[in-house]
Amino acid sequence: MTSTQHELYRREIAAGEARCAVFRRTYDAPIEDVWDACTDPERLRRWYAPVKGDLTLGGEFTQGDFGPGRVTRCEAPRLLTVALGGGDPAPDEIELRLTANPDGGTTLEFEHATTIDTHEINGQIFDAVYCMGGGYGPRLVTLDQHLRGELPGDLDASALHMMAEYGPAIQSSMAALADLIEADKNR
Repeated sequence: MTSTQHELYRREIAAGEARCAVFRRTYDAPIEDVWDACTDPERLRRWYAPVKGDLTLGGEFTQGDFGPGRVTRCEAPRLLTVALGGGDPAPDEIELRLTANPDGGTTLEFEHATTIDTHEINGQIFDAVYCMGGGYGPRLVTLDQHLRGELPGDLDASALHMMAEYGPAIQSSMAALADLIEADKNR
């Protein structure tokens, strides 16, 4: 549950300077299967969120409670970039970078770049990057379970934060991001 590696850096996106949280994890599945799990709406619903709309280059979509997006770059099966949050330019960008490994597995780098500093959750203000750990940490675990055929059929991907079995992935990811955010502040 805790084998995701984390990184934080800054780069420019269309909306301006962004902090980029990278979640890196290796899966025991061929690149084509990981790509399909990350781009097929039916498969995304199982491990990530319900995604509806056009997932082709230039297409617009919604992703459950995560809001609207637009596909800005697609180079199957290695690179997918989407602008998130609506507006032009959108305040966030997600980029998926997949690499086929010699052993037949696939390394996924899931990068979320944001120009937003904070999020409000239940009346509390949190660092926007810190919050990503609670969202992506468990989802990268459910992707692994999905690829292995071990994901429960009745799993509600929108409620992962409330399921005890995904607590270690959430805690590990949020702790790693907290350390990276603190180091970034001290630069």
